[in-house]
Amino acid sequence: MSLVRLNIKGISYSQTQSGAYALVLSEVDGNRTLPIVIGAFEAQSIAIALEKEIKPPRPLTHDLFKSFADRFHIVIKQVIIHKLVDGVFYSSLICERDEIEEIIDTRTSDAIALATRFNAPIFTYENILDKAGIYLKIKEELTSEKEKLARKADEKEETENIFEPEVEETSPLSKLTIKQLNKKLNEAVQNEDYELAAKIRDEINKRTSK
Repeated sequence: MSLVRLNIKGISYSQTQSGAYALVLSEVDGNRTLPIVIGAFEAQSIAIALEKEIKPPRPLTHDLFKSFADRFHIVIKQVIIHKLVDGVFYSSLICERDEIEEIIDTRTSDAIALATRFNAPIFTYENILDKAGIYLKIKEELTSEKEKLARKADEKEETENIFEPEVEETSPLSKLTIKQLNKKLNEAVQNEDYELAAKIRDEINKRTSK
């Protein structure tokens, strides 16, 4: 089973789940993103590690782990998100000390917080991206003004068809059809609301896997 390398695309605050954040990982050689819901502490720890100029006055837990590992010559070589069960991602740290490799089970949020500190690559399996990944629409460059106008007209008509019949924001996702869920998924991705997109994606997967 082939591994796919991921980069950290960003972190966004959850609009529906208080105190939660959506960590968005993007496929290095592709158009898919992998949204993962994480806690506030882990989101802060990852954000601080990404902002190299920010130094907390006291080491955070993941900073302490990095210092401990450095002292005893332990290196994190890579992180692998290896399993997805009921919307929960499972990960492993691939570590090395004295040329001996060890695999350590970890929460995905902790794994990525450490990967940012060790500059370790992040991977997942193709089947996990197939199941939980969200495709980003790539806007193609139009070659003529006529094509641009035609595209705008099509988008306007499509937007009207999407939003007019679906203004029921309070409706649970379980009451929507697959077609409506797919439209809302596209809307969430365009608005970069990846946490909502992940919820819609899970609802679609639950329906289609039956």
